Amino acid sequence: MGRYRPPRPRGSRYITPEGARRMRAELKHLWEEERPRVTNAVSEAAKLGDRSENADYIYGKKRLREIDSRVRFLTKRLEEVTVVDRIPEDREKVFFGAWVSLEDEDGNALTYRIVGPDEFDVKQGLISMDSPVARRLLGRRLDDEVDLKIGESWITYYVIDIRYEE
Repeated sequence: MGRYRPPRPRGSRYITPEGARRMRAELKHLWEEERPRVTNAVSEAAKLGDRSENADYIYGKKRLREIDSRVRFLTKRLEEVTVVDRIPEDREKVFFGAWVSLEDEDGNALTYRIVGPDEFDVKQGLISMDSPVARRLLGRRLDDEVDLKIGESWITYYVIDIRYEE
């Protein structure tokens, strides 16, 4: 069995201004702080002699490859994404960047923000616009019903609030 794995499908090319700022900050940190620090550590480890048994050298080089890979990814991704920084005119409809509050029949509430695939974090309530939940929410209006599959069962939620941040 070979190591080839087909490339993952490209995510959507939209990002919120906050997500773009976080990506630029990560890129700046990696390039200006992390990479020079690791480069110096590898250089010092190389001066010690036999590199084949020098753990600092081996793991430093590995970390440099990881940093360079992430820097390449962030640079390319920031060139191709579109920052969505304006609020839609129809604020009662769910679009990219919206905070959506849902409630089921028992009164249990959920709140999600629909963001780009590079910035999702379910623990913070940020879901990718490519996710099944976000796809079911996009285009909905206040008081619309939304059926979501949670675990093995389908639960009906109602859209109770839609808001956008300036």
